Amino acid sequence: MLAAGAATRYGGPKQVELLPAVLDALGRSQIAEVVVVAGAHPLEVTASGARLIQCAAWADGPGASLRCGLAALGEEISHALIVLADGPTLDPRAVDRLLDRAADGPVLAASYDGVRSHPVLLARSAWAAVPDEGGRAFEAELVDC
Repeated sequence: MLAAGAATRYGGPKQVELLPAVLDALGRSQIAEVVVVAGAHPLEVTASGARLIQCAAWADGPGASLRCGLAALGEEISHALIVLADGPTLDPRAVDRLLDRAADGPVLAASYDGVRSHPVLLARSAWAAVPDEGGRAFEAELVDC
């Protein structure tokens, strides 16, 4: 989960306020492990069972934060689901739909009424090519959620 931004347009650390709802949604999905990538603001996730990592390069943009998160995953992990800490309406069923379709391509993105959104599922084969813009810059197969 990317939670490293400064949230300057929000007027404060929106991650702190919105993170619990996203962690709750992930807890109701099939996801095996949650890694939260922090940066600009301190975060607390221990009660959720998530693992918190600090990305020193967070100010370089979402691609840098995503690369930090991917680097924290073990060699046995074949896919990474990208979610945003400021997405409190995350539906666990969307997470599960993407996970169920993991074999369908290297990059899958949730689609709502034909519009690409989050979450995004990346196969390990795509990890080396993470652009500075982050997951949204990948060409993805859309999964109706």
